[in-house]
Amino acid sequence: MSNSTTTSVKPSEALIVAYYPFTLVIVGTLLNLLTFFILCRPTFRDTKKQPIIHYMRTIAIFDILMLYGWNLDHYLSITHGFILLTYSIATCKAFGFLNYFASQSSAWLRVFICLDRYLSVSRLHRTWFSRPKSVLIIITCIITFFTLFNFHFLIFTCFYRPSGSINPNAQLYKIYPLWDYINLGVYNCAPFILMVTFNSGVIYHLIRRRNTRMIQNSNIQHRAISITLVLTTFLFLIMTIPATIVAAFFFTTPTTTLAKVLDSALYTYHITSFPLYFITFNAFRRECIMMITCKKNTQRVVPSLPTPGPPNTQNQPSIRTF
Repeated sequence: MSNSTTTSVKPSEALIVAYYPFTLVIVGTLLNLLTFFILCRPTFRDTKKQPIIHYMRTIAIFDILMLYGWNLDHYLSITHGFILLTYSIATCKAFGFLNYFASQSSAWLRVFICLDRYLSVSRLHRTWFSRPKSVLIIITCIITFFTLFNFHFLIFTCFYRPSGSINPNAQLYKIYPLWDYINLGVYNCAPFILMVTFNSGVIYHLIRRRNTRMIQNSNIQHRAISITLVLTTFLFLIMTIPATIVAAFFFTTPTTTLAKVLDSALYTYHITSFPLYFITFNAFRRECIMMITCKKNTQRVVPSLPTPGPPNTQNQPSIRTF
C-alpha cells in the first residue's frame, strides 16, 4: 500500500507486477458485485431478522472501491506510464482520499460484524447494536467519521511543483509518510486487536454452550461461525498488516519486489469475501447456485438470536448465513 508506485523491474517481472493488480480489479469487482447481488436476494432480504446483512453488503461495496486506488496505479504505472495519484490535481485529491477512506471504512465494518456476532451469542436478547436501524446508524457513522477523518486530502493535498509535475503532499504539512503511520493503527492494529478480542469471545461462548439447549444447533452452526471468524482474522493478519508496515516504515524508491508482493496480498484480501461466504455459509452457497441456475428459493434467513425454552428438534432446520 505504498504512497508511490515508481517501479524499476525486470521485463520478466514487470508483466506479473502490472497485470496481477489489473486482474484483481476485474475479478475483485465481479466477485464483490456478485456477493452484493446475492445478499440482496429474497433469502437475505429480511434484514429485521438478520441486520448483519447490512454490514456484509456495505463491505462488498467498499472492497470494490479498495481496488481502484493504489492497486490500479500499480498497473497504470507500468503499462501506461502514469498514475492517478499524480495525473491531475482532481485525481490526486480524489484517489489520495479514496486510498485511506476505503480501507479504513472496510476494516471497521468488519470490526462491527465481529461485535455483532459476539453480542448475538453472548446475550439472550437482542441488544441495541443488533437492531436493524442501529446497524444502519453505525454504518452511517463509520462512513461519516472516516470521510471527515480523511477530508483534509480533498482540501490541502496536491500542488504543482515548479517543474509542472504534481506533488501529492500538502504545502502546509507533510502527508507522507505521516498518514501511513496513522493508517497502520487505524486500518490494521486497532481493528485486528478488536477482531481477535470479539472473535475469541464468540468462539468461547459457542464452545461453552454447544452442549446446552440454550442455542439450537439448527439455529446457530457454531462450527461454521468459528471457522469463518478464525479464517477472516488470520487472513487479515497475514495479508494486510505486513504491507502497511512496509509502507509506513520501510518504503523505498524504486519499490522493492517484496513491497509489491505484500501490496498484492493486501488487495487480494479484499476479494476473499465471496469465496469465504461460499465455502462456509450454506444459505449463501445455495443462493449463489440458484442465481446462476436461474432457480427460485422461497425460504428466508431466520433470526440469529436464541429463543428461550427447549428446542423442538422435530421441526425442519432453519436456513442461516451464520
